[in-house]
Amino acid sequence: MKRLRLKELESNLQQVDDFARPKVHLEQYATRPHIAACMLHTIHTRYDDLEGKLVGDLGCGCGVLSIGAAMLGAGLCVGFDVDEEALETCLHNVDEFDVGVVDVVQSDVCALHQPRWRKAFHTVVMNPPFGTKQNKGRFGAGQHGRLLSSQDSYEHIRKKAEEWKVNMEVIAELRYDLPASYKFHKKNSVDIEVDFIRFSFKS
Repeated sequence: MKRLRLKELESNLQQVDDFARPKVHLEQYATRPHIAACMLHTIHTRYDDLEGKLVGDLGCGCGVLSIGAAMLGAGLCVGFDVDEEALETCLHNVDEFDVGVVDVVQSDVCALHQPRWRKAFHTVVMNPPFGTKQNKGRFGAGQHGRLLSSQDSYEHIRKKAEEWKVNMEVIAELRYDLPASYKFHKKNSVDIEVDFIRFSFKS
């Protein structure tokens, strides 16, 4: 298993460029380096679901989860995002870190229902929109899916897991240190309690 200490991974991810002009209607909040490192290190060390695996990153934004997965030995990471500017930043970050196993696709993740995408990835990761503005907490899962979710959305996600007939496990409760990103934000930063959730197919 590829070894990279948690603090080392977090330090690397702190260098990933963020959104230059975040779009509020897309709820563009970068996944914080500490959160991303905790997520990926846990997926890697506890479940061995990154090294050599095909990883999908839904709503990849600037690519912090894809780049971190690549650092931990993923075979190939494919990031999906609807926003062209975000994907340009993602590709710039990929070039800066020289991780050649990351590719991107411009697409709304809600449109990825074609049969060719079904079970296309070994592992799917995402930090979905929390539904605090115009969205309603959209999310998805693959062979093994992991996401962050605001704890207020827990019941909705639990019902979705039952509907999809998949196992759902809350791996950790984390604090998402969200800095002021938009004009309507009144505080410099705020901590949001989030759940780190793992989905897996029932055997």
